[in-house]
Amino acid sequence: MVHPTAGKDELIATFSNFLAGIGIEVLEDAIPGNTFLPGLEIRQGKLVYDREKLLYPGDLLHEAGHIAVSNKNERDGLNENITDNHPEKSGEELAVMLWTYAVCQEIGLPPEIIFHPQGYKGNSAWILENYAGGNYIGLPLLVWMQMAKDAGEPDGYPKMLKWLRDV
Repeated sequence: MVHPTAGKDELIATFSNFLAGIGIEVLEDAIPGNTFLPGLEIRQGKLVYDREKLLYPGDLLHEAGHIAVSNKNERDGLNENITDNHPEKSGEELAVMLWTYAVCQEIGLPPEIIFHPQGYKGNSAWILENYAGGNYIGLPLLVWMQMAKDAGEPDGYPKMLKWLRDV
């Protein structure tokens, strides 16, 4: 369980440990220039963060979600902003957000740390309201990816069948 007032370093450590445990490599390194999310970059399927530039540690989980929902055989080729480099992946954004919310539930993290007001194009409160009410927009995509069951089923979402997509 992550304490709601956890600091940046504690959150980075918690997220990095969780992600390493499911098979997503997280590296700390300098990131020159600007990136889509400050202080974060995907390099050859690995999540790279720059502690000094990282504004919102919860963004680590969001970017990791892009790696997680990608086909297994595509992960090593992912770089920088996923949807800019692969426009066909823009539809996966809903699955990424649900994946991220499921991680919050799994590790006991208040989802507001991930879905912060400065992210999600100003819609974080709306997203959180929907998720809290059991309205998991885009859940059929996670089910289709065979990563979760429907929310109404036993052990259904937000429980995950697996954290990484196989195909």
